[in-house]
Amino acid sequence: VVRVGGFGGADGLARYLAEAGIDQVIDATHPYAAQISAHAYRATRACGLPLWAVRREPWTAGPGDDWRTYDDWPALAVALLSFRRPLFTLGREPLAHLHEIPPGQHWTIRCLDPHPGQPRARVIADRGPFELDAERALFAREGFDVVISKNSGGDATAAKLAVARERGLPVLMQRRPELPAADRSFADVDALWEALP
Repeated sequence: VVRVGGFGGADGLARYLAEAGIDQVIDATHPYAAQISAHAYRATRACGLPLWAVRREPWTAGPGDDWRTYDDWPALAVALLSFRRPLFTLGREPLAHLHEIPPGQHWTIRCLDPHPGQPRARVIADRGPFELDAERALFAREGFDVVISKNSGGDATAAKLAVARERGLPVLMQRRPELPAADRSFADVDALWEALP
């Protein structure tokens, strides 16, 4: 069964689990999908069901990396003031702030949603995985001076971090949200599949 859309919070999810006869829940959402993870935790506790979760390992800074963490949009807006050509890889959130682009800045926003952008913002509607050579070409063509990213982990979008390191660019990395505990956690989907009966 595929369901698109919300359940009506933790209580709605608990009702759905009971009505559908679900006997186990697997939280395989994005590391920044804190709300649905919290709802899944509350719903499974209310229903007495096991909760397993795929918790992708975060990226970690290595030699030559200049990573600076931030928590929310207001903090990011301040951190961006000294840059001219940021690359946003946060999803659609920057689209809500196109009216806030400071004078002298030009944004490039890579996200899944097509958007016309505006004279000082280019939107690239694309989905990873992104190859290293393609990222190098994009960075060289656009002249980015900072990368803004969520610490999503995984390989699909990690090439941007390698290119930022090669070019000596800072990365403004959004701190991961706290996620609720799960009865069992797995670093990737393959490990989860192996554990399923």
